[in-house]
Amino acid sequence: QVQLVESGGGLVQPGGSLRLSCAASGQSLSSYYMGWFRQAPGKEREFVARIDLTGAYTYYADSVKGRFTISKDNAKSTLYLVMDKLELEDTALYICAAGGVAHYDYWGQGTQVTVSS
Repeated sequence: QVQLVESGGGLVQPGGSLRLSCAASGQSLSSYYMGWFRQAPGKEREFVARIDLTGAYTYYADSVKGRFTISKDNAKSTLYLVMDKLELEDTALYICAAGGVAHYDYWGQGTQVTVSS
């Protein structure tokens, strides 16, 4: 079992930056592929970014590529998402997940990101 708790969300102006964290407890993050997802009101949950077991390989949704950076610190059991050049369309509940190469087994509750002028 892995428990995931996100933090770092908030209100930011367009063009601003935020860093989200996802703290894991229960097992080491080195055993899991990790991902960030987001869900805006009235919309389906969508994939944002993914990172492999060691942190060497990352993958991003086209909508955030070049603006967001996913990373993890296995020693601290923490996943990060640095979000730069935020846009109004990035407003959503951001959720971290842990699992295997083809699926996610554990999900956090999410942290709210609101981009507004």
